[in-house]
Amino acid sequence: MELHTRVHARSLAAWGRTHPDSVVLSGDLTASCEADEFRDTCPGQFISMGLAEQNMMSFAAGLAREGLRPLVHTFGVFMYRRALDQVEMSIACPNLPVRLFGFLPGVTTPGGASHQSTNDIAVLRSLPNMTILETGDATDVESILPVADSIDGPVYCRMLRGALPRLFPHEDPLRLGKARILSDGNDIALLTSGICTEEAMRAVDVLRRNGVGIRHLHVTTLKPFDDADVMAACAGAALGVITMENHLRSGGLGSAVAELIAEQRIDTRQIRIGIDDTYMYGASPGHLMNRFSIDVPSLIRAVEELAGQRIEVSVDDINAARTDTYYNEKQQEAL
Repeated sequence: MELHTRVHARSLAAWGRTHPDSVVLSGDLTASCEADEFRDTCPGQFISMGLAEQNMMSFAAGLAREGLRPLVHTFGVFMYRRALDQVEMSIACPNLPVRLFGFLPGVTTPGGASHQSTNDIAVLRSLPNMTILETGDATDVESILPVADSIDGPVYCRMLRGALPRLFPHEDPLRLGKARILSDGNDIALLTSGICTEEAMRAVDVLRRNGVGIRHLHVTTLKPFDDADVMAACAGAALGVITMENHLRSGGLGSAVAELIAEQRIDTRQIRIGIDDTYMYGASPGHLMNRFSIDVPSLIRAVEELAGQRIEVSVDDINAARTDTYYNEKQQEAL
């Protein structure tokens, strides 16, 4: 599979050169959030706020009030945990166009519970005015800046870094409120987000060979959540709906789909694949995906439950679905 490194670093620096009113703020994690190339390319548009995330959020709000375009970079946990009050009162309540780029979602860091954003979508989805986007490959990361910039209000971008696969062509960028339809089938609607999309894509052909048709959608907009294609996929699934995400089962994609199904009165069953109601520990992404059941075997088991049949999957099929690519030489601290 084609892999690309430091995708956000390059696109952010290019964005800064053509948008002189953009200001990048860093919480002393500049290289770790791939903002160092922007700092070196546009030094007059870069501010290091140090280990003061709460102040950084309020400062970004002030920049937005002055007509600038603040792009806040740090690990997701330091946004929605440490600085939640400032995000709510300084940014979300006045509906200011501050773009929050939160890194290390879920299993993509071995840093343990203190660094793993596992309930960020649940928390921030509850904030009025907040838009939430999630990246799943290099193309998503390359195209998220113009989408976030087009939104009249605050945006939380759930970001990937390091070596990223290119799952989607340049001609198919991330679009606000529109999922990508990756495969068609009438038996099960499979809705995935983030790194779980790559994991699921490697299982769809196996499932098809076993006679199970999968309508697979890659979801990048988690709020607002009103995509007609998602509604149609859920309504048209003969056996049921499966959601799969790098997040707690509660509050994220699975909950958004469940709410949609209830509100639209869609008569279907849903299985939510996500991290159990727990905090994780430090380990590789592949180990954590297996240990906390957001991998191909977990998906196969969910399909078996809905389809009422045994699915034959070889060890090679399972091994081919491992995802351990979310590091690079800039993250030697392994956080």
